[in-house]
Amino acid sequence: MNPMRIIAGKEIRDALRNRWVISATLLLAGLAFSLAFLGSAPTGTLGAKPLAVTVVSLSSLTIFLLPLIALMLAYDALVGEMERGTLLLLLTYPVTKGEVLLGKFVGHVAVLAASTILGYGAAGLAVGLSGQGADAQSWHAFGALLGSSVLLGAVFIAMAYLISSLVRERASAAGIAIGVWLLFVVLYDMGLLGVLVATQGQIHEKVFPWLLLGNPADVFRLFNLTAFDNVRTFSGLAGLSGQVNLSPSVLLGALLTWMVVPLVGAILVFQRREL
Repeated sequence: MNPMRIIAGKEIRDALRNRWVISATLLLAGLAFSLAFLGSAPTGTLGAKPLAVTVVSLSSLTIFLLPLIALMLAYDALVGEMERGTLLLLLTYPVTKGEVLLGKFVGHVAVLAASTILGYGAAGLAVGLSGQGADAQSWHAFGALLGSSVLLGAVFIAMAYLISSLVRERASAAGIAIGVWLLFVVLYDMGLLGVLVATQGQIHEKVFPWLLLGNPADVFRLFNLTAFDNVRTFSGLAGLSGQVNLSPSVLLGALLTWMVVPLVGAILVFQRREL
């Protein structure tokens, strides 16, 4: 059997035993249901499909919550095994460091994907199949939200692996992981806003999109809130989408790049690290 598959399965079983999947699913589902039904309450008078408004609400929730869950799930994936001595024992078997890291990565992404799809999916189905329902475009937007949410989680899991491959202690990895979350979720946009204020909004139109691509959370936001007309109308980003001429395929490519680069970096660092 493929060593990567065995290691991925072990990570999934460990997550089930530690109730990571159940806890994350219940958290995401509870918050998603709350936002979905409270946020879609006034849609009848606005002429909006409840599911489209739910996509807007869940996009904002995902940006703040899912990266944190991903980082906390995987920040000690390597350094924790090193501290316990189990990683050295694992490498005595016919398995390479790259296979160990990729197997763990696949397992953690599978755990996060299951929690996201179950949690968000239940809320989306409840909203889409009740009341005014949803049109085909709303379902497409919701499906894109689920897929891109899993991809955003994979981005931050890859960052967690890079952190875990660089440090020597779990405490250090946890501190850096929180710092990474603050940087990309809070501080980056504050800095970008400061630049806009300092330049009185005169950032060149060719420079501004690249600044947004420098943050995976912003890429995720742009993809989900500008790719579909019915969502864009109620997201408040209709004007921005006209200025930032980035297609959905470009935005998805940027998210994939944000996942691949730190993951490759983690593999290279881990392969050269002495245990």
